Amino acid sequence: MRNKFPNKWKDTINPYDLSLKNIIIKNILGYPYAANQVFVISGIQDKKEKKFILKYKGYKDSNIENEIINLSHLHLKNIPRIIEYDDHYVFRISNFLKGERLSVILGNNEHMESLGYMYDFGKMLGIIHKQKGDFTDAPTRIFHTIPEYSYFQKLQLEEVHSYLIDNQPSSINRCFVHGDFHYANILWFHHKISAILDFELSGYGNKEFDIAWSLILRPEQKFMKTNEEYIEYIKGYRSENECDEKLIKYYMVLIYSRFIKFGDDEYKAYIRNWFKANI
Repeated sequence: MRNKFPNKWKDTINPYDLSLKNIIIKNILGYPYAANQVFVISGIQDKKEKKFILKYKGYKDSNIENEIINLSHLHLKNIPRIIEYDDHYVFRISNFLKGERLSVILGNNEHMESLGYMYDFGKMLGIIHKQKGDFTDAPTRIFHTIPEYSYFQKLQLEEVHSYLIDNQPSSINRCFVHGDFHYANILWFHHKISAILDFELSGYGNKEFDIAWSLILRPEQKFMKTNEEYIEYIKGYRSENECDEKLIKYYMVLIYSRFIKFGDDEYKAYIRNWFKANI
């Protein structure tokens, strides 16, 4: 387990400028990679020095309010416990949860060590999808929509557009969804999931889309590239919950149709080959 947290990598606010009621900031220990401005800090609470996570609204569509409300209704281990937030939901402070992302643990994944993590990865999402509570609908995102035909024409992927139009689901399976359950928001410690982060996009939503979002390969990701990993993940999920694999594949096609604009040529080639194998 590393003790060093990421150094500053983008412009941020000065946390010392915030008016905090429950914590006195002593030091900024690191700057985790995140869309928002996120800080690992040490501070004094109830006369004791502890580590905390400070999240500041770093982009327009950030929904810290939704995260705070939904976290208060969840009955899960290893999720952030909100300690303080401001009246306008511009920032929030939670307890520090230890662990590492799979990208750090697996490195280049040369010997497919990832297979030893996929079952628990899928199982955890199955547990999340069983949560009950007074949740609002999960936010709608551009990834939920089919791009225009001209978009696919430019990419010479007209057959992908046809597949998405011809196979649109007549209904969705709704449950509580995390909304952004992928490797960067999951921490592991001693081979177990130690933290589930970033619930800004959570709420009642599309079960199979949430699974598909978790299974999508991100640029430079060294794991979840193989069918063996997919099978282990689904086994883990099904140990806790039911799912429709036909719908999962549909939503993976939908998401990849957007993701193909990201990453380098190797990543784009991976997606094109994935389309050929799955459509």
